[in-house]
Amino acid sequence: MPGTSLQLHCARRRDFRPISIEGPAHHLVSVCTVGELLLSLLDYDSFLLSSLGKRWQRGPGCGSEMESGGESLLRSRNRAVNNLDGGSNPGRHPHGNGDNHISNGKIEVEHVISKKLQLKRKAEGLKDDLLRQFESQVHDFMDSLIEESVSLESTPLPAAFSPPLSDKERSKLGRFQPPHGQGKHFISRRSLLDELFEVNHIRTIYHMFIALLILFILSTLVVDFLDEGRLVLDFDLLVYAFGQFPLVVCTWLCMFLSVLLVPYTLFHLWSQSQSGSHGQQRLFSWLFGSAFLLYQGLGLGFLPTYVVVTNSLPPASCFIVTLEQVRLIMKAHSFVRENVPRVLAWTKDKTGHSPVIPQVSQYLYFLFAPTLIYRDKYPRNPATRWGYVATKLLQVLGCLFYTYYVFVRLCIPQFRSISLQLFNLRAMVLCVFNSILPGVLVLLLGFFAFLHCWLNAFAEMLCFADRMFYKDWWNSTSYANYYRTWNVVVHDWLYYYVYRDFLLISQKRFRPAAMFFVFTVSAVVHEYILAVSFGFFYPVLFCLFMCFG
Repeated sequence: MPGTSLQLHCARRRDFRPISIEGPAHHLVSVCTVGELLLSLLDYDSFLLSSLGKRWQRGPGCGSEMESGGESLLRSRNRAVNNLDGGSNPGRHPHGNGDNHISNGKIEVEHVISKKLQLKRKAEGLKDDLLRQFESQVHDFMDSLIEESVSLESTPLPAAFSPPLSDKERSKLGRFQPPHGQGKHFISRRSLLDELFEVNHIRTIYHMFIALLILFILSTLVVDFLDEGRLVLDFDLLVYAFGQFPLVVCTWLCMFLSVLLVPYTLFHLWSQSQSGSHGQQRLFSWLFGSAFLLYQGLGLGFLPTYVVVTNSLPPASCFIVTLEQVRLIMKAHSFVRENVPRVLAWTKDKTGHSPVIPQVSQYLYFLFAPTLIYRDKYPRNPATRWGYVATKLLQVLGCLFYTYYVFVRLCIPQFRSISLQLFNLRAMVLCVFNSILPGVLVLLLGFFAFLHCWLNAFAEMLCFADRMFYKDWWNSTSYANYYRTWNVVVHDWLYYYVYRDFLLISQKRFRPAAMFFVFTVSAVVHEYILAVSFGFFYPVLFCLFMCFG
């Protein structure tokens, strides 16, 4: 949390230690007020005890010196009380007949005690206000830490991997920052594995996986030759998994064209309607907002699922349709969520003849860009390295065949033997533990193929310079850190459009509920994709997100 370190010294008492406070300067008024109030209470208590002690020891006739001393002390203390009440009132005199009830040098004890109780109540109220302000500042500080960890602005990569940016380059990056300093900051940076693979010792791991793939291929060829007497080079599993591919292409084209036309058209019409009266603005906002939600739920939510279920698409084809369905829903939401505040700000200020809305080319670029956070402009590379694109696409193809051999050599024999046995606890435990190794391999292959190779290939073709699609999740020591670093693209969308918006609506009062809502949305979407693709509900990821998460 940005702030300055200030030190307050209260010189009225020698034993009052300095207070070091980290925070904005405008919050120090409450701290000073509480400090002055506590000092006034201490002085007032000492004055009360000394005055009462002298009064009861000397009796009623104590002399003019006692009266003048007590009256002067009362005058100074009442002035402090008046300041705490909201400022001094020139019409009130410290030794008047109506307010201070001082007569013939005698102090009315009941009035003094009531003043003391009033001061205590003020101290308690100011203490509560100070605690609330401190708690709010701590929460804001934690939010800023999370946002900095997401954007990685304050943690540049080491100089061995990435050269430091010059002042001119940093000034150019200012236009890629979100409005009002909120949201994700896009900067030019490489993917982490691309930089790590430049180290020979790290690249050895990549070579080990290639060697393991070659062993899988040789093992499959040798076993087929010994069992069949010939080389069997069929890929029945791949052919089955990607079956009905023309229907998948047609479904994707319909989804993409609808996302390109419907959200942009609705937003453009809504922005033009905001130049009317206040009543018309509310009416059109409800109308176009309802139309957009109906399109999100029916056009992108129900119809692709209906096509998948009614045509019984195989698993890989189902994954393509459902993943693209979820991606386009998130893209459309991000486009509307980022641009609506701009139109509302123009409606409030009325700067210009019409609100500035994005161009169709900017929206089209965003639909293909490997990010789920909309910006009018992104940091761009000067040219496309087509050799790099070809390498990444070949690595995707290699991961696909790698997954095929993992299933053929490790999964299918295990599942075939289990299907011939009676189902019991022993068979289930053996099947689960025999599937751990191929499951981990498929998980690593999916990460490398999609989050590294596929996204980097599209980023290179679009000259998209921000390649932070993931972080060093392999160094995570907690599930929370793993959740934030495994898939940065999806995590950014959940953080800014689910978590932050939930806190904005609730005025930052239900942070645990916001976190629970984020995990619920993520778990439900993951289970939806798996259930539709495989044709049955097996809530492994749901339990992983909702229990461990």
